[in-house]
Amino acid sequence: MEYKHPFVTSFGRVEHKDFYIIEVIDEDGVSGFGETEAFTTPWYTEETTETNRHVIEKLLVPLLVATPIAHPEEITERFQKIRRNNMAKAAVESAVWDLFAKKKKQPLYQMIGGTKQVIDVGVSIGLQTSTHQLLKVIEAKLSDGYKRVKLKIKPGNDVELVREVRRAFPTIDLMVDANSAYKLSDLKILQQLDQFSLQMIEQPLANDDFVEHASLQKQLQTPICLDESIHTYSDVKTAVALGSCQIINVKMSRVGGIKHVKEIEKYATEHNITLWCGGMLEAGVGRAHSLAVASLGQFTLPGDTAASDNYWHRDIIAPAVHVKNGQVHIPNKPGIGYEVDREALEYFSIEKIVLNN
Repeated sequence: MEYKHPFVTSFGRVEHKDFYIIEVIDEDGVSGFGETEAFTTPWYTEETTETNRHVIEKLLVPLLVATPIAHPEEITERFQKIRRNNMAKAAVESAVWDLFAKKKKQPLYQMIGGTKQVIDVGVSIGLQTSTHQLLKVIEAKLSDGYKRVKLKIKPGNDVELVREVRRAFPTIDLMVDANSAYKLSDLKILQQLDQFSLQMIEQPLANDDFVEHASLQKQLQTPICLDESIHTYSDVKTAVALGSCQIINVKMSRVGGIKHVKEIEKYATEHNITLWCGGMLEAGVGRAHSLAVASLGQFTLPGDTAASDNYWHRDIIAPAVHVKNGQVHIPNKPGIGYEVDREALEYFSIEKIVLNN
């Protein structure tokens, strides 16, 4: 699917998304849907769209259908023998959760313990061709009602960029995302960001370095948020123990599925760590699952679950995800709450794989 506007980060430019929709069908013909959220190259995590396909087709589906399951939470233990590959696991597990919720005639967000049907949302804005263009985009997004703006930054495109945004929009909730573009030796640059009253600096340093993030947090007034660093429940405990961050961006696909999200949310509640739900530039099925996750109680900051039309000319769900006054109302229907638009799915599909038990 082609994006309406290319999305540019410190890692590069993303113009389209190749992904798999996972449809799980039970003996009664009821379907549940999941979505792979990896990219075509391993710039975000080590996974890619094609490694997702291989792991799902050759390893996860055989494990899933080996014996019946009574509850989606059983899948986590069944998949433990496969290391990492969290996005592949999450795509399958989330499809089964959707199916299970439909069988129980209950909205998914309620089934997983969510308490909010109305979700506050922000918007993530990629690097633009000029500061003038960035300010125009921000103004348009604020006019659409988004409650928080996230800017992508990188070395050489940071302090002065944020200064201009703050000058134009002195009171908006503002955060920046570095996607691991900085080193601890860039401390003086990052400290200059303290003057702009940011909600957070997301993932400033290397994705695998909790120790340096802890050192940086001690020397910054602005809260650090970890994103790419958090793949497991154990990662969360490490970050909290070391003081590597004050906020965590939780993405269901990155941590391996809904069961792991629930474990992380419980731990974060007990340790007063703020959570919010990030986005993966996903299509409608993945976005619907993210909204369900964002309904959990400790997810207290606006998520990156922006409207479908922020990304796509046409989404693959009906209705599309709409934002009104900076909020998304999750449909009170069984499962993810949205129907897959079969016609749109067929239009965008380039291949279909059927696996039978």
